[in-house]
Amino acid sequence: MNNTSDILIVGGGLNGPMLALAAAQTGLSSTVIDARPEGTRRSDNFDGRSYALALASVRMLNALGLWDGLKANAQPMTEIKVSDGRAGDAEVFLGLHFNSAEIEEGPMGHMLEDRYLRRALLEAMSAEPLVTHLSGETVVDQNVTATGANITLASGDMLTGQMIVGADGRQTGTGQRAGIRRTAWDYDQTALVCAIAHERPHGGVAHQLFMPAGPLAILPLTGNRSSIVWSEKRGLAEEINALPEEDYLTVLRPRFGDFLGEISLAGERFTYPLGLTLANRFIADRLALVGDSAHGMHPIAGQGLNAGLRDVAALAHVIGHAVRRGEDFASPQVLARYEQWRRFDTATLLSATDVFNRLFSNDNPILRAGRDLGMAAINAIPSARRTFIREAAGLNGDLPDLMAG
Repeated sequence: MNNTSDILIVGGGLNGPMLALAAAQTGLSSTVIDARPEGTRRSDNFDGRSYALALASVRMLNALGLWDGLKANAQPMTEIKVSDGRAGDAEVFLGLHFNSAEIEEGPMGHMLEDRYLRRALLEAMSAEPLVTHLSGETVVDQNVTATGANITLASGDMLTGQMIVGADGRQTGTGQRAGIRRTAWDYDQTALVCAIAHERPHGGVAHQLFMPAGPLAILPLTGNRSSIVWSEKRGLAEEINALPEEDYLTVLRPRFGDFLGEISLAGERFTYPLGLTLANRFIADRLALVGDSAHGMHPIAGQGLNAGLRDVAALAHVIGHAVRRGEDFASPQVLARYEQWRRFDTATLLSATDVFNRLFSNDNPILRAGRDLGMAAINAIPSARRTFIREAAGLNGDLPDLMAG
């Protein structure tokens, strides 16, 4: 094994491999250290997890040569309906309606199952000579100097490089070892995640229903299937998830409604505790954090992975331009450009999802009337609607090269 790479990436989920492939386009080598065995990552079992990939994220996958192999299994999202819903209101439009026809670029995004994206990244890393993938390995120590960085693995091997990137999740060991503190709080909500098969076609329409206990997202997958992200108070969510399959569906049906006909489970069920977390810094000496290692947000807008991919694209952009200018790509000056680009935008997004969750996760009649009026006002103004559509598509703001199209 070659123990020297330009970039040492801790975390082999989605953001880490994506950064390695992006760095390779600049001619930089990477080692991706993944705590999970490769066989687990390659599993074809559908575990119910799917991602709402914004148009900007799809552009990035295309720029990295991944989209052609993924698009056959991706479901375009042509419309988004946001409703201040109650149980059984899924078929009734009560709020915002976003239609991709209002922008020139095409669908706002695509839904893609986790299993397809994982396998595509593994195949791409295997085919890229500038990427080394170490699976089933954990990091026990890291150090940086003025000119480089090194990582010690549990196996005793030491890796050396120019910089370290933490893509190892909300409990990031990379960030902790670098002394980066976090701001965080808990919502006392849990997301119940699964896939549902239904009788009627969804037409590519994504639904976001705001229930008193938390939002319910119904997101279209290929065929007559949808991905469900269903938020409930933590104690109740644990009780629901422990129910037998038919009892679970009995609880879901009145919340889901009957607008897609009869429903059944199409995959495993999962739960994820919900909270907000933001790293106080995105960088340290010769080190950067991306994705959940830098921030974790409520899934209310489906922007978690998109925000992580925007981190990756921004870091790759900053590093790539530094290399072309002959700069030390891991210098404090270069990494500060990444932090300046991403931390404010991320903090703003986290604040927005936090406010929306608190505003909508209740049944206060005064708040309900105010938010319904607000949604109706936005829906009635084409320019406001178009702004929200472009935001959902990831097209607003300063786009990194990989997302610019």
